[in-house]
Amino acid sequence: MQTIAPDDIVQTFAEAGRNGRPPLLVLAPLERFLDQRDLGAGPITAAPVGEGHSNVTYLVSRDGWEGIVRRPPRPPLPPSAHDVIREARVLRAVARTARVPAVLAVCDDPSVIGAPFYVMERVEGHVVTSEVPAALDAREDRRRMGEEIIDALVEIHAVDWVAAGLEGFGRPTGYLERQIRRFNGLWEHNRTRDVPAVERVATWLRDNVPASGPASVVHGDFRLGNVMFAPTAPARIVAVLDWEMATIGDPLADLGYLTALWAGRDDPSLGMYELSPVTRQDGFAGAAELVERYQERSGRRTSDMRWYRTLAVWKSVVFMEGNYRRAVSGATDDPYLRGFGESVVELAERADAMTRGGPDDDPREAP
Repeated sequence: MQTIAPDDIVQTFAEAGRNGRPPLLVLAPLERFLDQRDLGAGPITAAPVGEGHSNVTYLVSRDGWEGIVRRPPRPPLPPSAHDVIREARVLRAVARTARVPAVLAVCDDPSVIGAPFYVMERVEGHVVTSEVPAALDAREDRRRMGEEIIDALVEIHAVDWVAAGLEGFGRPTGYLERQIRRFNGLWEHNRTRDVPAVERVATWLRDNVPASGPASVVHGDFRLGNVMFAPTAPARIVAVLDWEMATIGDPLADLGYLTALWAGRDDPSLGMYELSPVTRQDGFAGAAELVERYQERSGRRTSDMRWYRTLAVWKSVVFMEGNYRRAVSGATDDPYLRGFGESVVELAERADAMTRGGPDDDPREAP
């Protein structure tokens, strides 16, 4: 669960003014905003939800009504990061094809609670990371989780993004090159020390960019911990969450990220990067099987997966360093982020090793 500090949630801005940093939620103006849109009635109770360490997510309840509020974390923030209004736009655009929560209201006025935010429906279910819930703890359901996550990804990549109103949301050509440039820039913004492996991997990625196939919606953070399964068996994904990194680009970037995080029973430990260790349990499909199912269901070639997996790990290094910087600067109270110091260096070395092949090489690469 996200950590909650005494100054995170306040009733008014006057109360917030007595604190040393801005609040994350101001209840009185949020109540007025919800009232104007007929979203519940009465006083608000709010609590952080999820295990995310990026955008801030709250469950908001009032007189039997419940919704989810998403807003950026406290500043300082990297340029163009944590754009929740953009996230709400893509959720609305893909809703007919992909499994996403409904967006109920959007506020781009930072004066309301101190930052832009949006409100979405609450979806009931399980987010599976470190253990399988009892309701889904059968071998066939563990198998289905892997199948479901690939099928949900194929649905996302099948969205007609032009018809969905996402023309201009991202540039479909040159996506991979822009990713390298952007994350190089983010590294310069986020870095707290020199990590030579980061620069070496960036050079390798830049020198070996594969040719992209047809562009699609790209989720940007597609992993087991960002999907929700229905409360009861059979295992079925009811929502794909955390769309803040979404854009238009190369769909294999999503597949590379998913399989880079998907630890098999005999795979070496990913340390703090191992966000969903549950996939080591009996019954879960291996990363190679996920790639095969994606290729079969999507009709897309899945070559050059080592490059895409290396890109995923390298980008995670940059993000982890940014979160570590927020932790050491006092912008967040999340103790998990403080542990990123040595893990960033270890993960950068892992990405560097992947450029040469080895234990983190492709799970399987189509000819």
